[in-house]
Amino acid sequence: MITALATAASPDHWDGPGAWWPIFPILWLLFLVALFTTFGFFGRRRWGRFHAMSGQRAGEARLAERYAAGEIDEQEYERRLATLRRMGSA
Repeated sequence: MITALATAASPDHWDGPGAWWPIFPILWLLFLVALFTTFGFFGRRRWGRFHAMSGQRAGEARLAERYAAGEIDEQEYERRLATLRRMGSA
């Protein structure tokens, strides 16, 4: 009985988390948004570079097939290959 009275009478100074409690969830949310944005940006960049390179390789393969089939001569093959590589590096 005495401990219950002592507990009820003593102030425990706990009034809840306070007005600043939303700061931590907001900071976590900002961290996650920054993380996804960063990975998304670099992932799309790498994906676009991969597609550009695959397109260049496909063009070179088609050009090589035309050269092998005898549709174009060596000078035209070299000229077009140089053009493809110059456009791919730009």
